Amino acid sequence: MSNLDIAIACALLTLATLIFVFGVRREASDDAPHRTKLDQLMERRDAIYDNLRDLRFEHRAGKFSEKDYDEIKQSLEIEAARVLANMDLLTGGTPTPATRQAASDKGRRS
Repeated sequence: MSNLDIAIACALLTLATLIFVFGVRREASDDAPHRTKLDQLMERRDAIYDNLRDLRFEHRAGKFSEKDYDEIKQSLEIEAARVLANMDLLTGGTPTPATRQAASDKGRRS
C-alpha cells in the first residue's frame, strides 16, 4: 500500500468515526430512568388483573370446572393482595387488613 492509500484509509476511518459519534441521535428512552420496584409491582398487578379477567371469560366459556376456577381465582387474588401490600409498603401507606391477611396466607401456603 502506498502512502496515499494509507492517508485515504485514515481519512475515511476518521470520517466514519465522526459520523458515528455525532450522527447517532439519542432517543427519549435513553434518558428514561430504570424501572423502579414500584413500576415492577404495578406491572405485576396489571398482569394479575388481566389474568383474572381472562380466567372469568374462560370459565364462562366452559373451559374450567367450578372447582378449578375457584382455586385459580383464589390463588390470583392472594397474589394480587400480596402485590398491593408491597405497593403500600413502598409508597409509605399502610396495607389494609385484607391485604395483610391475604399476603400472610400466601406465605403460609408456600
